[in-house]
Amino acid sequence: MTTYRLQVNGKVHAVDQDADTPLLYVLRNDLELNGAKFGCGLGQCGSCTVLLDGKPAMSCMVPVSVVGQRPVRTVEGLGNATTPGVLQQAFIDEQAAQCGYCIAGMLMQATALLERTPAPTDAQIRAHMSPNLCRCGTHMRILRAVRRAANTLAAKGKP
Repeated sequence: MTTYRLQVNGKVHAVDQDADTPLLYVLRNDLELNGAKFGCGLGQCGSCTVLLDGKPAMSCMVPVSVVGQRPVRTVEGLGNATTPGVLQQAFIDEQAAQCGYCIAGMLMQATALLERTPAPTDAQIRAHMSPNLCRCGTHMRILRAVRRAANTLAAKGKP
């Protein structure tokens, strides 16, 4: 076991783990951040998506040993039940969650998109969101939610 210092949602955490332990397990088991979900364990569904240094990463595939000093952001870093972030509110308003299992990953994937491309086209949204799967089939509501969030952020003058 090795002690790793991880910056997650703006806070530094020391965790003792084996080098090959997936970041997802550290987030859920050590830090009790349960937003990211274990879906496929193969990096193919997106349920475990977090932002690693501002870019989407499938946390089930990222060994804790490679995180280093790069900041990690999880859905818990976007807002909470009483004060949801703009994107979270858009997902609520568009009723984009059915079972909700994929939503944390979808939110993180969409966050990365909106931070890089504040006014994405529908084609850009579809392409960027394609790694994340929704088994319930709420993809159209998810697309509307991302569009709504982009419009809300633009109206507030935020990228």
